[in-house]
Amino acid sequence: MQSFAFPPPLQPKPLSEQFYGVTVDDPWRYLEDVKDPKVAEWMKEQAETTRKILHKIPGRGQLLSRIAAIDAAASGQVGAIKKTELGQLFFTRREPNENQFKLVLREPSSSNDIVLVDVEERSRKAGRPLAILDFSPSFDGRYLTYTLQVAGSEIGELHLMDVRTQQELTTPIDRIRFAGVNWVRDGRGFFFSRLREGYQSMPDTEKFGDRTTWYFDMSRLDTRVVFSPIRNAELKLPLFASAEISEVPGTGLVALHVGLGVDRNRQLYLADRDSAINGKARWRKLFDVADQVRSYAVTQRWVYLLSAKQAPRHRLLRMPLSETSISNAEVLIPDSQEVLVSLAGARDGAYVVKRNGPSMQLLRIEHNDPTPRSMPLEFDGTVGLITADPSQDGVIYGLTGWTRALRHFMIDSSLSPRPLQLARTGAYDQPSDLIAKELTVRGKDGAPIPISIISRSDIKLNGNNPTILYGYGSYGITENPFFNPRLLAYLEQGAVFVYAHVRGGGIYGTEWHVAGQKSNKANTWRDGIAVAEWLIEQGYTSSKHLGIFGGSAGGIFVGMAINERPDLFVAAVPAVPVMDMVRYELDPNGLANVPEFGTVKTKEGFQSLYAMSSYHQAKPADYPAVMLVHGVNDTRVSVWQTTKYANRIMHNSKSGKPVLMRLDYQLGHGGGASRLQQQEQTADIWSFMFWQMGLPNFQPN
Repeated sequence: MQSFAFPPPLQPKPLSEQFYGVTVDDPWRYLEDVKDPKVAEWMKEQAETTRKILHKIPGRGQLLSRIAAIDAAASGQVGAIKKTELGQLFFTRREPNENQFKLVLREPSSSNDIVLVDVEERSRKAGRPLAILDFSPSFDGRYLTYTLQVAGSEIGELHLMDVRTQQELTTPIDRIRFAGVNWVRDGRGFFFSRLREGYQSMPDTEKFGDRTTWYFDMSRLDTRVVFSPIRNAELKLPLFASAEISEVPGTGLVALHVGLGVDRNRQLYLADRDSAINGKARWRKLFDVADQVRSYAVTQRWVYLLSAKQAPRHRLLRMPLSETSISNAEVLIPDSQEVLVSLAGARDGAYVVKRNGPSMQLLRIEHNDPTPRSMPLEFDGTVGLITADPSQDGVIYGLTGWTRALRHFMIDSSLSPRPLQLARTGAYDQPSDLIAKELTVRGKDGAPIPISIISRSDIKLNGNNPTILYGYGSYGITENPFFNPRLLAYLEQGAVFVYAHVRGGGIYGTEWHVAGQKSNKANTWRDGIAVAEWLIEQGYTSSKHLGIFGGSAGGIFVGMAINERPDLFVAAVPAVPVMDMVRYELDPNGLANVPEFGTVKTKEGFQSLYAMSSYHQAKPADYPAVMLVHGVNDTRVSVWQTTKYANRIMHNSKSGKPVLMRLDYQLGHGGGASRLQQQEQTADIWSFMFWQMGLPNFQPN
C-alpha cells in the first residue's frame, strides 16, 4: 500500500446552515458543481490514480480473465420481453459473444430470430456508447418504438420503426427519460412521456418535473401534448409525478397510471379513449395513495389490486371497471403470513406471485372463478412476471435461484408451463459445487433478520474466509434469489457472499419496509452490523477478512455501518451511493425520493435525514479501506454524492488505508452498461476487496 501515491483530497471551505437549531457543516458543498474546472480536474486525477492502483493489483488480470471466460461459457442474457396479439416475441438479448443487448424479433412459426436493432453496430457508427433503454411493439407487430440512451445517462431519443422494412419512419424524438410507450389497440398511434423543453438549463430540483405525456398520431406522423401535472392541475399531482396512459381493450377507455416518485402506493384513473387522445379527458379516479395499492392489473371487466391497507403483507382485491369506490372491492386473497409480491392480468385470468421466505408460488385466478390455484414450477426459485395482456391468454415469467440460471416460461389456461428458449444455455447454469443457505440472525433489538449465504460446498468455518456482506434496505425492495455466473470467479477464491435482508426492504412486507424507513432508518445499517457480528461469531470470517458492499440507496447501509463500526470491516465499497441525505432532495432525482426518506422542510424529516446521512455523520476514526464506485453520467444519484463523502473520509480516516474513487465517464447508475464495462467493474471491486483482505495473489509488489 505504501508504494502508491494517493492524490490529496481537496481542502474544505467552511460553510454551515441552521436546521431547527442544529448547525450542519457542509465544507465540501462546492464539489456539487462538477463543472467547476478545479473540481473536474481533481475528479479525473482521482479516477486515473484509482485505475492505475487497481491495475497494479497482481491478481486482477487473472480474475478479469476468469470472469470473461465464465461469461463466454455462460447462458445468454434476456432482458425485457413483449408479446403481440399475433404471437410475435420482441425481446432484448445479449449472447455470450456480444458486448451489448440487441433488440430481437421471433415470429411464432419460426425459430430464426431477426435482429432489429444492433446497438454495438450503432455505437461504432455514432462514436459513443449506446444502449436500449426501453421498447414497445404495436399490438399487430407492424411498428416498433425503442429508446436509445447515451453513456448510461438513462436519457435518450425515441425511435419509430416499420418492422417489415426495418426503416425508421420519422426523426428520433429527444428528451426521453423512460418513455412509457403504450400503443392504442388499432395501431393508429401511441402515448409516450417526455421531459420538458429546456430541462437541461433548469434548476436541479426542476429538471425532471412536469414530465409530459404526448400522443403520436401515425396517420400524420406528428405529436400533441395530452397530459401533464401542470396541464391537468385539477388532479392536484406534484410536479415529480410520473404518468402513463394505456388503452383498456374492448371498453373504449384508457387508464392513467400515476406514480408519485418512489412512493409504492399508486393512483389509477379512467377516461374515454378518444377524449384522451385529443387531450380533453375527464379523468375518473378509481383509487388514491391512501388506498395503499402496490400493484394492479386492468382487464376488460375487472381491476385486480394488491393492497397494503390493513394488510401489511398485502391482500388481493377485485372490483369491476364500473365501480366508483375501492371500498366495495371483494377480497380474493386475505392478508396472511405470506407476502403477495406481484400481479399481472390476462384474458384468461389474473396471475399472482406469493412469497413465503425465499420460496415463491405462482397463482392463477380465473375471471369467472376467483379461487386461487397454484401453478406448477420447474424448480423452487424466484418468479418474476414479465409480460401479460388483457387481450391475450397467459403470462410470460422468469424463474431463477441463487444456483440456477434464469429460464423463461409461458403458462396459460392449459396449466402447463412451456419453456421459451430465447437464448443459448450455458455450462454454468446449475453449478453442483455451490450451496445457498437461508438463515435468520437476531438483530440488536431481537428482530429476525433473514440472510442468504452463497459459497462453495467445502467452505470451513475457521474465521479465515474472505466474505462480502451486501445490503440495500430501501423502498421495500427485496433481494430475491437470482443467479449471477460471474460470482463463481469470486467464490473460487474460497470466498463467501452474504445478502442481509435488512429492514427497509420488503421480505416481510410493508411492516419490514416501514421499520427501516425515515425515523426508523437506523435499523437498516444496525441490522447489517448485527449480521456482520454473527458472521464473525460463527466462524464464517473475521473483521480482517470482511468487506461490506451496497449500491444506490444501499450507500446508506454501507456508509453508516462503517461510520458506527469501522472496526468490523476491512474494506467498504459504496457504489453509485446516496451519502449526503440532507442535500439529496436538491438532486435532480431527489424530490421523487422524499416519500421514502423524508424532507428537510419538516423538523422530523430533517432529524431523520441528518441521522442517516453518512457524509454528515462521518467522524475521525480508523476507517477501513474505501472505494467509491460511480458513473459520472448518473441521473438518479449525482456523482457529487461520491466526491463529497470521499473527501470527508480522506480527511477523517486515521487508519492510513486508501480511499479511492472509481469513476467511469461512460456510465451512469448502471443501466445500459456493456458486458466489458460490467466485467471490468466487477473485477475491480473484488480485486480491491481481496487486496484489503490479504489474499496473497492480490498483494501489490
